[in-house]
Amino acid sequence: MEEDFINNSTEEHQIIELIVEEDFNGIRIDKYLSQVQEDLSRNHIQKLIENGKVLMDQKAVKSNLKVKTGEKVFLYVPIPKEAEILPQDIAIDIIYEDKDIIVINKHKGLVVHPAAGHESGTLVNALLYHCNGELSRINGDERPGIVHRIDRDTTGVIVTCKNDKAHQFIAEQFKNQSVTRHYQAIVYQTFKEDSGRVEAPIGRHPKDRKKMAINYKNGKYAATNYKVLENLNKYAYIECSLETGRTHQIRVHMASIHHPIVGDTVYGPAKARFQLEGQALHASLVGFIHPTTKEYVEFTAPLPDYFTELLTKLRHKG
Repeated sequence: MEEDFINNSTEEHQIIELIVEEDFNGIRIDKYLSQVQEDLSRNHIQKLIENGKVLMDQKAVKSNLKVKTGEKVFLYVPIPKEAEILPQDIAIDIIYEDKDIIVINKHKGLVVHPAAGHESGTLVNALLYHCNGELSRINGDERPGIVHRIDRDTTGVIVTCKNDKAHQFIAEQFKNQSVTRHYQAIVYQTFKEDSGRVEAPIGRHPKDRKKMAINYKNGKYAATNYKVLENLNKYAYIECSLETGRTHQIRVHMASIHHPIVGDTVYGPAKARFQLEGQALHASLVGFIHPTTKEYVEFTAPLPDYFTELLTKLRHKG
């Protein structure tokens, strides 16, 4: 049994089983894992390999092993013991703040809340420091203030709450799908049409629990509207508006119509172009009814440098 390797360990583990897809055939296992397990940092993956917690054929692997299509890979990720989440003085870009809410322009690479492989250095740690611990607790001690989330490598607007009353009021709007959410993205391939809509249920990938997929059997209803802002030779600059808010929704939907987001090695080509750190996806606008004033408010975040630089490069190539 694969579990034999932890006979002498008192740690509890989360066991993740992966089956190598054809797109990843022939690449190093450390690179493969860093692309398909986005919730685990590269350093964390390297430590798992070094500690013999990545197995194939019941044997621990080395980082330079090259994976083959169809092979099974087992990760034994230690489950961290519950620990207090501490405030950290981390720079965050605050768009707006009052006694109820704090709206952040999240930078690329910043994880929203602590999780395996990211026990510190998250937005939650930064908020605890900035707000002196005064955050809503509806989502428990691990996710104080967090009403919704965006992926680690997605940039842009995220709304957090300082008290439970505000949290509950805004969370209800997310649940009712009445929050306005616009994203901008750079995707592969140009479009013939000016706009479109993708309506397809999203659920867990049947083989990779960290990955989402179009899932007609077990998925939840999801709809994404998009409009083309600019066709750029072999790429396109688009804006997406969400009718629903499923995990990885835009990434999955755009990939399903053969327009994966540039830099997204999970749902797009395994080999990233332009040396991007993650997908070219930016949450540009969030709008909702304010919990105290009961007036509709909108918050925007300008395109980050990596995004505008890529646009300039693609325009020049065209």
